[in-house]
Amino acid sequence: MPRRTATMLASTLMLIALLCAGVLIKVPYAEMSPGPTVNTLGDHDGEPVLQISGHKTYPTTGNLNMTTVRVTSADYKMNLAEAVYGWLAHDNIVVPHDTLYPDGKTEQQSSQENAEEFSESQESAKVAALRELHLPVKSQVIVSTVVKGDPAEGKLHAGDVIKEVDGKPVKDRTDVAKFVTEHDPGESVTFTVVPVKEAAAAEKADKEPTRTEDIKITTKKAEDADRAIVGIEAGTDHTFPFTIDIKLADVGGPSAGLMFALGIVDKLTPEDLTGGEFVAGTGTIDDRGKVGPIGGIQMKTVGARAKGAQYFLTPKANCAAAASDVPDGLTLVKVDTIHDAVRALKKIREGDTDTLPSCSAR
Repeated sequence: MPRRTATMLASTLMLIALLCAGVLIKVPYAEMSPGPTVNTLGDHDGEPVLQISGHKTYPTTGNLNMTTVRVTSADYKMNLAEAVYGWLAHDNIVVPHDTLYPDGKTEQQSSQENAEEFSESQESAKVAALRELHLPVKSQVIVSTVVKGDPAEGKLHAGDVIKEVDGKPVKDRTDVAKFVTEHDPGESVTFTVVPVKEAAAAEKADKEPTRTEDIKITTKKAEDADRAIVGIEAGTDHTFPFTIDIKLADVGGPSAGLMFALGIVDKLTPEDLTGGEFVAGTGTIDDRGKVGPIGGIQMKTVGARAKGAQYFLTPKANCAAAASDVPDGLTLVKVDTIHDAVRALKKIREGDTDTLPSCSAR
């Protein structure tokens, strides 16, 4: 066999072997890529994303698009060839599998967690939007869950309204853990609550509940630390003056909170918030309207620009990462609160874009 032919044959066999190895060898990585982006002012799957009843709404124009990131599932095992392709592709990012799914989290656990975070983000978006518009929202701290076998079982119940702990007013759900952990394990703590049935009856009658109960519970030591617990998770229950429904399935996580809140503000505001411009964005939001950072910011800016966005509302904490690789034609706008975002939209619709708060790569 001629040497040249033998060399070509050997090279071909080696290439085939490398390709086979690339497909067969599994690597502990996952891939992130731009996901769908949806206009919160528009329709999705044939119905409005934001549905408001019981209060006057106003026509809107333009776009306030929420953005998403598509990731490989927790159960999917990437091969070496896919990882190399992902590393080379400009619009994809390959990251260690544990970055997206820490502690061996399964696909089912991840999906459930994302669904819970998505639900919480919708609730906070409603609260932040109405407070931005100075509309009344009633909030109260409740028992969200009771852990089976822990001291609170049979004494506190999901839906009980927590008014005080040891005589100290509970204003935020974080107050509950704070007051309980002031005790040593084995000490007693007293909860002043409105029982769930009493609270439900008062809400139905649109009255303030009048009956409370004092419940004494002996704390125990937490399994993961030397601190006192009673075995409950506190949550926040909101009562809105009218109905706001967010109809968007197959989306998880908390990162659409800001854009949902702005969509609600726009529909409840006589003046068109966007002025017809295409604005996209991302960011978590809490009840006070504070915008928090999210993951996959560069994937979201790419997805937004591909859809046609000209401006991208960017959480302050994500600005440096987003500014390191900005898609052509997209202007990043730094926001830290919903109020920042509303003011930025005013500048955009009035054409005052030179004074928009911008993101820097440093």
